[in-house]
This record gives sequence, structure tokens and C-alpha cells, in this order.
Amino acid sequence: MIVLYTDFGSTDIYVGQVKGVLAEWAPGVAVVDLAHDLPPFGVRPAAHLLDALARRFPADAVFCCVVDPGVGGPRRGAVLEADGRWYVGPDNGLLSVVGARSALRRTFRIDWRPAHLSNSFHGRDLFAPMCAWIAAGPFPADKLVPTDGLDVQFGPDDSPTIIHIDHYGNALTGLRAGAIDAEAGSALEVAGRRLMPARVFADVPPGALFWYENSLGLVEVAAREGSARASLGLVVGMPVRMVRPGEGAGP
Repeated sequence: MIVLYTDFGSTDIYVGQVKGVLAEWAPGVAVVDLAHDLPPFGVRPAAHLLDALARRFPADAVFCCVVDPGVGGPRRGAVLEADGRWYVGPDNGLLSVVGARSALRRTFRIDWRPAHLSNSFHGRDLFAPMCAWIAAGPFPADKLVPTDGLDVQFGPDDSPTIIHIDHYGNALTGLRAGAIDAEAGSALEVAGRRLMPARVFADVPPGALFWYENSLGLVEVAAREGSARASLGLVVGMPVRMVRPGEGAGP
């Protein structure tokens, strides 16, 4: 299985070109479109979202990850094996949260170059063939150089920011909810408002704003039958803060 995770846009011309390469080099291998409308150039939020999403995929899945504003520059191409899954993409931090939170990992630098490599489309020309070989075999050991780690690393810590907004207007944050005691009444501070927790949408009245633990285990800002984005003016990258009961306002 090859999983595509990009900021190429689902209605633009780029995803189809990548799929054409995959069909040539890995015929018969399933290709899953995980995301193509990630915020353009948003490497850090995409890195945190990737970690949350990838854990729902089976071992041996190969992720073709391209959020690459530095394409054509000095950043390297990387392959990461983390807890049995494979990730191929630019070494710009995009793969680093997955790597930092994995128990078992190996990293490689992509040394291979195709005969025709576009300066601006490594997703098609470099990363897609590499994903195809890893998924369909034989493993391209002759095209990779083992490394001690990724060049750019964001680390394992949570990101106290909004990392994704879905088409409903709900905003996913980079905070993992498992470390937060919602039952104790911890509020989420965002856009100058404090939102109280709820278990699910059905537990609040229509239009109410709240936060909850979503299906990925992340803290999410939501509105029942409404748009939290529209109500609060939310954008990706906006900071959020958990506030314990009795704690004063933030700076």
C-alpha cells in the first residue's frame, strides 16, 4: 500500500502525475489518497498531523509525503522506517515527528537520481519511484545511504497550535488529548476565548463551541452544527493553550 500525503491540491494537475509514476513502477499496488489539501508550505503542522494519521495504517504501508517549499534547494531526500511503516519525502522536518515518537526507526538519504529530474517536482521524479520500489520490491538498498538520523528534527513534543481545519470548520490541534483531564474541566484557550470540554457533539446545544478528544486522539475545537473556524476566525498555526480550573488568563 502506498499512501499519498501532500499539499498538491486535490483539483490540481500534480497528484495525477504522481499516480502515473506509481502505476508504472508499482503496478497492482493499492494507492490511498490520505490528504492533498494540506496548507501549502505548512511543514510543521503537516508533520504533527502525519503522526496522528499514520498510526491507523498497517505495517509496511509506504507514505509518499510531500510538503516541500525548499524543493530544488539544499535539503535532502529521506527515507524513514518507523515502527514498521515507511515514509519517503524531503528532509525538512516533515517526517521528523513520526520518527521522534517511534520506538524503532531507521533513516536513509536518497542518493539516487533519475535520468530526468525536474528541479521543482521531486514528488513525481524522486519520491514516487522510491515509494514504488519500497512497496513493490526489490528494496532499493543501492539507491540509499543509511544515516544516523534526519537532518531537520522538530522533536516529539506536542504542538500547541491548530494544525488542520476540516471542511466543517472544526480545528484539529497538535495536542494529544490523552495527557489532558477533560473530566476535571480543563478549558482550551483559543482566539481569546475559553472553551469547555464535551464528550461528543450531541452533548452540547446547536451552535455551541467546545473542545473534545477526536477520533485521532487529538484535542479538537468544534461547534455543533456550525463552524468553529467561522465563529472564532481560526487559521492553521494559531496558538492554543490548555487552562486548568482556577488558572488565570494567559498573557
